[in-house]
Amino acid sequence: MGRRVFVCQLAEVVPEELRSFAVAGMPSPVIVAYIGPDVVAVAGACPHKGVDLVDGYLHDGALMCPAHAYMFDLRSGRCKNDPKLELRRYLVAIVDDQVWIELR
Repeated sequence: MGRRVFVCQLAEVVPEELRSFAVAGMPSPVIVAYIGPDVVAVAGACPHKGVDLVDGYLHDGALMCPAHAYMFDLRSGRCKNDPKLELRRYLVAIVDDQVWIELR
């Protein structure tokens, strides 16, 4: 089991939007979004070229990188354009209306 860290208040996560949060001790922000009823959290930088993903597009459970249009499934992290790439996902826990992630 990893270390659990606070990301944001649940009320700061809005359906149909990507939200970016700086997390203490992490080199890049964490993207948090609703996918259906679930809250997901992923790395905020594209594994392809390191581009900030908060300016990307959220559509049907996938995030499109704003730089090169690479598509990442937010549930699995898999890149639909390059099977060698995977977006880092974090295990999410909702505790007292706060979003926490587990770092491994």
